[in-house]
Amino acid sequence: MKPRTGDPSDPLSETALEGELMFDGALLKVQCDRVRLPNGREARREYIRHPGAVVVVASLPDGRLVFERQFRYPLGRAFLELPAGKIDPGEPVLACAQRELREETGYTACEWEHLGVMHPCIGYSDERIEIFLARGLEAVGHEWDEGEFLEVLSLAVDEAEAAVHDGRITDGKTISALFLALPVLRASR
Repeated sequence: MKPRTGDPSDPLSETALEGELMFDGALLKVQCDRVRLPNGREARREYIRHPGAVVVVASLPDGRLVFERQFRYPLGRAFLELPAGKIDPGEPVLACAQRELREETGYTACEWEHLGVMHPCIGYSDERIEIFLARGLEAVGHEWDEGEFLEVLSLAVDEAEAAVHDGRITDGKTISALFLALPVLRASR
């Protein structure tokens, strides 16, 4: 893979000199680059290359938000989070959001709004997560992947915000998506 190079007009930017793919997994790739620092010295940068993902704030007709509870192996417990998933190669981000909402929760939506992007792990990954708001939901039945187990539930907007503050929701993409969606959701009440 081609090593990363920053914006040459930025005085903090680092310039990639060479790069090596250290691990090539199904989901993640570990890259190691040799870079030139702003002071002219060299350093190594190890990071994870990720294809990107989406997260969906899905609002039901009554204003409640669709959540899922899913076991996350790296931390050994279930988390309360918004529907989300990895972008497939060549897949447009909106199509990914629509697919993930349908597969994981069994809902489709007739109204979609892109709220922004977040970078969850800037110190060690190039992952980006595109954030969408979906409204006009219709239940059509989920299509879980083989080996995917989750519970679908809904929370009122104020309850979701309280769950962030009291520690029931700790997932970064969910917190960021809610933060961006709250003003839009509250303006439409």
